[in-house]
Amino acid sequence: MRIKWTKGAQKNLMQIEEYIARDNPKGAVGVVIKIIKAVGLLSHNPAMGRVGRIFDTRELIISGTPFIVPYRIKSEQIEILRVFHSSMVWPDYL
Repeated sequence: MRIKWTKGAQKNLMQIEEYIARDNPKGAVGVVIKIIKAVGLLSHNPAMGRVGRIFDTRELIISGTPFIVPYRIKSEQIEILRVFHSSMVWPDYL
């Protein structure tokens, strides 16, 4: 399946990189690559994430990081909705 990153998810990814890069530029790139690679696995196994806390979503836990990627499986694509830190208070909807 095709993976589509929403603008919100793209913005989150950029913010994560910028925040980590303040102290560790190489580490920032590594975290972003880890997130992108993990999300890429969804194209072959869309249901690998757990059932989401928000209706009609699933959540991919990014191993070795504090990040969670909520996503939605649609008929033709996987929609990456956001990239959240696990300690963040989630919105009621995405």
